[in-house]
Amino acid sequence: MTAGKWTFDLQRFAHKKGGGSSRNGRDSQPKRLGIKRFEGQSVTAGSVLVRQRGTPVRPGQGVGRGSDDTLFALIDGVVLFATRAGGRREVSVLALSDPRAVLGGSR
Repeated sequence: MTAGKWTFDLQRFAHKKGGGSSRNGRDSQPKRLGIKRFEGQSVTAGSVLVRQRGTPVRPGQGVGRGSDDTLFALIDGVVLFATRAGGRREVSVLALSDPRAVLGGSR
């Protein structure tokens, strides 16, 4: 635009910064992993004992393993943890009629 000798450049400038996309703002839900029933506790069949990824705790007598490595009780009884060869932990469920369950279990 010209007005006599003067030229004006009518360029508009942004009044806000560019709203680029943010790379943050995502998070996964907590998975609530860990030991759910501790040694000496009474459990019923089907009770979840340990929720885990992989098998840091192995299933022992009276314990089953789900497809996501969750350990659960197969029988009613008392929970017993033990350490096996190689430092591997193992969880078992001893039936209430088992004398080891009354004595606190053998390690």
